[in-house]
Amino acid sequence: MFKKASKNEARLKRHKRVRAKVAGTPERPRLSVFRSLNNIYVQIIDDVAGNTLVSASSLDKEIKDSAESTGNKAAAKLVGQLAAKKALEKGISEVVFDRGGYIYHGRVQEVAEGAREGGLKF
Repeated sequence: MFKKASKNEARLKRHKRVRAKVAGTPERPRLSVFRSLNNIYVQIIDDVAGNTLVSASSLDKEIKDSAESTGNKAAAKLVGQLAAKKALEKGISEVVFDRGGYIYHGRVQEVAEGAREGGLKF
């Protein structure tokens, strides 16, 4: 009999499929999202050099202080705005969005909207 894949195994399979097509360049790095039960993490990555250029998460002090919870949509939007602010400070204005195999809904969507509001284009 076949073993049914867990939700995370299915997500990782989707993520690998997307990553085969999506790559960050120095001109247009990749905005990668990781979502855990209690927090959300964002990285802006140059895949050519293999460097993380910017990172933000709901564990950052300014978000922890302003949000009542770190695992909800409001915190996710703040993380997106913080990542956009840090990226613009480093001269990054255009990114390619990598949803990490998650569906574009809820917290992942809020990160994207927050980043767009912060000034990033994708």
